[in-house]
Amino acid sequence: MVNNHIIAFAIGFCLDRIIGDPYNIPHPIRLIGNLISFLDKKLLGNIENKENIQEKRDLQKEKRRGILMATLVILITAIVTFIVSFGAYFINKYLGIVVEAVLTCYILAAKSLKDESMKVYKALETGTIEDARKAVSMIVGRDTASLDKEGVTKAVVETVAENTSDGVIAPLIYTFIGGPVLGLIYKAINTMDSMVGYHNDKYEYFGKAAAKIDDVANYLPARASAVFMIIAAFFGGKDYSASGAIKIFKRDRYNHKSPNSAQTESVCAGALSVRLAGDASYFGKIVKKPYIGDPIRAIETDDIKRACRLMYLTEYICGLTLLALWAIVKFVV
Repeated sequence: MVNNHIIAFAIGFCLDRIIGDPYNIPHPIRLIGNLISFLDKKLLGNIENKENIQEKRDLQKEKRRGILMATLVILITAIVTFIVSFGAYFINKYLGIVVEAVLTCYILAAKSLKDESMKVYKALETGTIEDARKAVSMIVGRDTASLDKEGVTKAVVETVAENTSDGVIAPLIYTFIGGPVLGLIYKAINTMDSMVGYHNDKYEYFGKAAAKIDDVANYLPARASAVFMIIAAFFGGKDYSASGAIKIFKRDRYNHKSPNSAQTESVCAGALSVRLAGDASYFGKIVKKPYIGDPIRAIETDDIKRACRLMYLTEYICGLTLLALWAIVKFVV
């Protein structure tokens, strides 16, 4: 069974690198997102008309319902994935490998992250600033209407750097350890955080459980991702500064409200010798954020390509490390 898992894991890894996420067929992450939206509406409802009148809201009830939503999403995801993946193995070993490989491909997001980032790059190079703002709005949570060329570029680089951890390395590690069941549980946690884990009037209490669970789930993978990215900077060539990656990681890895988000962002900023982060607008409000990195040079559109290449190198190093650990345990220990 373990050998089948490793074969499926390797195939799924390659499928993500080659084809990425197919847009025209049902996607488990979108199904999880639909479940979260359904539970959001049922358990929290429409509170926009009273979100600034706290005395009309039972905030502790919202927190309890947020815990209920997180529990239901994780349980439903685990049960359905277990039935699908182990049911396939029960029918036929080769069917099981195929199903697990496809689910693994869905869980990983390296190619889709790169493809969406390159859409912004192409808009910046050949389109209008409006085209670039529209493209970047598809992959970031901040307001994009007022971003200039530098702001759009920085937003993409930050997104690639941060998602190298929670979109690529963390799901890679969890899927390697626990197959599609654990991998999709992680993706469900991450999706919940991206949908309801906001510090705003509506989700401050309802989304608290999702945000906390996401922090815990990403704590170790974020730091592992940073280490793998530093190693990647050593092998990346002249476009990257490994010493800068180490320096900025040590100094700025906690320059974010999240204990995890700046881990890889700091490495990327140091590796590219640019300054990231700083104040940004979310839902019409300016959010004060510290800078990450030093402005050794101005950020440029080609940094989107460099960030994507660093992400891929980080993924390869992580994947090879995991397979090497498996080989050591199987053949040596």
